[in-house]
Amino acid sequence: MKSIGGVVLAVVILLVMVTIHEFGHYIAGKILGFKINEFAVGFGPAILKKRSKKTGELFALRIIPLGGYCAFDGEDEYEEEEQSQTTEEPPFEEISQNEGGKVETNEVDEYPEPTGARFNDQPPWKRIIVLVAGATMNYLLALVLILVMFASYGCIHSYIAVYKGKQAETPAFEEERIGYKDIVLSVDGKDIYLVSDYIDALTGKKSGENVEIQILRKDENGDWQRKAFDYALQADCECKNMTDTAPALVALGLDAETFAFASVTLREGFFQTLGASFVYSGKIGSTVLRSLGELITGKLGLSAMGGPVTTISVTAQAASASFLSFLNIASFIGVNLAVFNLLPVPALDGCKVIFCIIEWIRKKPLNRKVETIIHFVGIIFLFAFAILVDLLQMFW
Repeated sequence: MKSIGGVVLAVVILLVMVTIHEFGHYIAGKILGFKINEFAVGFGPAILKKRSKKTGELFALRIIPLGGYCAFDGEDEYEEEEQSQTTEEPPFEEISQNEGGKVETNEVDEYPEPTGARFNDQPPWKRIIVLVAGATMNYLLALVLILVMFASYGCIHSYIAVYKGKQAETPAFEEERIGYKDIVLSVDGKDIYLVSDYIDALTGKKSGENVEIQILRKDENGDWQRKAFDYALQADCECKNMTDTAPALVALGLDAETFAFASVTLREGFFQTLGASFVYSGKIGSTVLRSLGELITGKLGLSAMGGPVTTISVTAQAASASFLSFLNIASFIGVNLAVFNLLPVPALDGCKVIFCIIEWIRKKPLNRKVETIIHFVGIIFLFAFAILVDLLQMFW
């Protein structure tokens, strides 16, 4: 039952993130005067749908909860097609008989035609705002979740944990050295929030090289005390990719078979919490870009990635662990969606922004038919890639 509940939570998180993303497009489009035919959460046949009697726009919940869309009129149509098309069904009449056998007709209310200009008829700068609005809403929601998480539980920092319960093997550390349960604030001037921050701070450094380390350590009374010291690295640090943490541990004089980097929360003041929320969200975003970069360069294999099935599985495990974990994974997904959607990949908002910028500079659009084909190929590629990485996760 816990596994089922975790899957439900994962699907809810994804639906909320998709909804808030499409709502960003929708609200920006409404403000800037775009004609919107449909706002949908999910793909495939509609489970629930309702057409607004005030605006004529269709709102739908569809059966596959792995996406959604805000259908702007004319967004995917070629220039040679008719200037105005509508998906509105014609009004119809209900026919019935009264007690005397007389046929009566009951006219159904007619829905108004959605107002506004077609997508491609709007100036490029307006289209860019609408396209970026989805990712912006994802990021803002993620930032709010991080603020709630940090305010409720404390800011996330890194500490040294004992791996596989080998606490008996923990040596008695000297004063000026990272020890078991020390909270690491910074290494060589780089703030430490995520495990990948150690790799960023230490990769490329040589044995014997001094780095400044700032930690929080409990004193004899159990109170946290800030300490700063210089530490001579015990080995060269050459991490192969963002998941290769062993060289960083060894460089810090820790046995990679016994110790590991882990996360802990620490309550801080209001302004520190606010600032840390922005920094943490930025680090999540940079982690997304870095993982994609390492995938392209071959430093990370496809087996390290995950598609929809893997995402739901990982999210389900994290979301069902604790409310802190739920907030953390939800914020990760929010920032991931924001960054991913702005990548210059066909079918994603980032690529559409590039086409708008090109049109803005050229004073005329590229061939709409060619652009549509490019985005269609992009969709096929993304779906195929998602299926491939899920298969690798299951059978690799």
